[in-house]
Amino acid sequence: MMPALEQGVFAVRGRFFLRWMQRFFFVTGILAVSYVALTLLHAKLYQEAANNALDAQIHAQEQNQMIPPQAAAKEGDVLGRIEIPRLGMTVAILEGTAPQTLKLGVGHIEGTALPGASGNVGIAGHRDTYFRALQDIRDKDEIQIQTATGLSRYEVDSLQIVAPSDVGVLAPTAESSITLVTCYPFHFIGSAPERFIVRARRIGM
Repeated sequence: MMPALEQGVFAVRGRFFLRWMQRFFFVTGILAVSYVALTLLHAKLYQEAANNALDAQIHAQEQNQMIPPQAAAKEGDVLGRIEIPRLGMTVAILEGTAPQTLKLGVGHIEGTALPGASGNVGIAGHRDTYFRALQDIRDKDEIQIQTATGLSRYEVDSLQIVAPSDVGVLAPTAESSITLVTCYPFHFIGSAPERFIVRARRIGM
């Protein structure tokens, strides 16, 4: 049998280890929560700044003020704003789909028409942040795209689920339309296996 002294030493070490682990997980949890909170705050402040910048461009356009010519859009540039009134969703559209860009807003998919232009405008967003509301979208819902040069209105005419490799949904179209892309299923844990596609056609400007 183990001597009482050794049993006591093991007991002390065990209690010390448990206390250490409790403190470790507590500190790790605090750091994780703080990181998420700071990330969300940064995104919120960025959205406000992006909307203010877009509103200033719209005001200048309405006042017939000269707007400096824009260079080709680069990753992260603010291109406009997308709104889905029934869902209460409003978010800035940024150029590109890099991970850092999609943390701050929804992204214009390279190679598709620019927001507000003719053709097929591709816009991607995360299912657990800015495009979470798409889980409740319906046929005939109105989607609005606001840019510095005007407001375009679209009506949802199809919803579909496709494989990530099915990029045909982003092919150019003769009619003016938008294609919203996010991961699916919405509540899937980990890397989602499919893509949720919302297609809407322009009904007015």
